[in-house]
Order: sequence, then C-alpha cells, then structure tokens
Amino acid sequence: MADFPPPRRGSSLQVTLIIVLTILAVVFAVLASQEPIGLPFTIYILVAAFAFFPLPFLAYWLYSLRHANYSLDREKLTLTWGLRVEQIPVSEVEWVRPMEALASPLALPIHLPGAITGFRRHPDLGPVEFLASNAKALILVATSKRVFVISPQDTAGFMQNIQHAIEMGSLTPAVPQSEYLTFVVVQAWESLLARYLWLTGLFLNIGLLGWVTMLIPSLGTIPLGFLPSGAPGGLAPGAGLILLPVVSLFFYVIDWLAGLTFYRRPDQRPLAQIVWASGVFSTLLFLIAVMILVTTPV
Repeated sequence: MADFPPPRRGSSLQVTLIIVLTILAVVFAVLASQEPIGLPFTIYILVAAFAFFPLPFLAYWLYSLRHANYSLDREKLTLTWGLRVEQIPVSEVEWVRPMEALASPLALPIHLPGAITGFRRHPDLGPVEFLASNAKALILVATSKRVFVISPQDTAGFMQNIQHAIEMGSLTPAVPQSEYLTFVVVQAWESLLARYLWLTGLFLNIGLLGWVTMLIPSLGTIPLGFLPSGAPGGLAPGAGLILLPVVSLFFYVIDWLAGLTFYRRPDQRPLAQIVWASGVFSTLLFLIAVMILVTTPV
C-alpha cells in the first residue's frame, strides 16, 4: 500500500485562528464576569460567544487536515478526511486527470486554506466532492457515481501509481464503502448507552445555563475562590457566574467530538463511551461548583 498525504500548509493558519479566538473568548468572558448586568456586560458576552462558536469547527478541520490521507493499493483507493472515509475499488475508477484538463472550469467551494471540502455540481461531471488542501495541485478521480477532487503532495507519484493499479487490475475486488460524520453520529445514536450519555450531558448543560441565567439578576457578588482556611476569597459581580455554564458547554462539545473520533473504530468504542461519560461527569462538577458559589455567604 502506498500513502499520498495532502500538504499540511493550512494547519498553521487554523492553529493561529484557534489560539486567537480562544484568547478573545476568554478575555471578553473575564471582562463580562467583572461587570454588573447592563450594556457592557451584554456586549462582552456577545463578543465572547461569537469568538467561541467557530472553535469546534476549526478544531475538527484541523484534526481532519492532520489525519488526511489518500492510500492506494492494487484493490482500492481510500480517501480519508477526518471522519469522512471513502473506499473506492480500483475497478470502479473510470479516469484520473488534473484539474487543468477540464474543458469548462470547476468552481471551488467556499473554504479556509487547507480545508477545501464540500460539494459542487459541474455541467459535464455532475456532483463533485472536494477532499483537498491545496488549490494549486488538484486531481480529479472519476467513478460511476461521483467525481472526487483530491490534492496529494506527490501528484506525479499518485498519478503514476493509480494508472499502474488500473492497468494491473485487482485480484480480489474491494467493496465500496462510504463513511460520513453524520454516519458515525447515526451509528453511535443506535447505542442506548451513547444516546443516554449524549442526552444527559446536553440536558444538564441546558439546565445549568438556564439556572444560572435566572440566578444572575438576583445575585449581588460571588466569591472567586476560597482561602486555605475555607473562607471566601475575592468577590466579583454575580454576572460572572455565566462563565461556568459556558466553559461546561465548551468541554461537553469537545468531549462529544473526541468520542466520535474513537467510535468510528469498533475496538475503540469503549474508549468513546468513557470520553462521553467524562463529559457528563465534568458537567456535574460545574453544577456542584455553581451550587457552592451561590450558597456561600459573603
């Protein structure tokens, strides 16, 4: 089997965006925690929320780029992009050509550098799926059902190897297989334990956020921590309590995504259940922390 990974050049930008947005979300969340309820508090919370929202998507795109690969052997071509896996029997590959060979241009989907993914429709080719990172070195792989656009770093080596595999023919034809992120989600949802853990964590986070939202107007100040003696430490406006459900929700989303990456492999599914259970447990810890903070006399 030969591996032809795509270039990773877009990963540095994605890491930079994750770091910048994380800093913005934390800074404005801390600023909001120091303000009473009012216009400045609302502005800080909105900025923190807008900075936080793209983080799970950026983290998944970065994971996809880091683990992307195009592997080829005599029987099949396997395209891997995050939780998206497409296994194509070599016997079903009709032709392979560079993007420049198209008579009419093919528009790229809206994308970040290093994450050219999505679908487009071409008047001659029909549906086209992009699983690429480099817009300057795109290769089209046509099958009877769909055309895939990829970008192996060693373009010449990939073209030579796949043409050789097509000419040789397969000894034991592989079975075509398609895996999507939604497929993994649906597959995991069929597990009673996974479904219970997902819903428990989701409802706990929604309940925690709703409870804190109702508590904030009636709160004066809350302790930021506790001294070694057990007495409350420094005080902050009660609006700062909103940080706890926000951080809890962030950890829940990260745990959910991490569990999906493990669940796709049958031998790692117990590990996925442990990750999802840890998300529920961490939410319970945040719930207990809120109870302690609001019941501590100041």
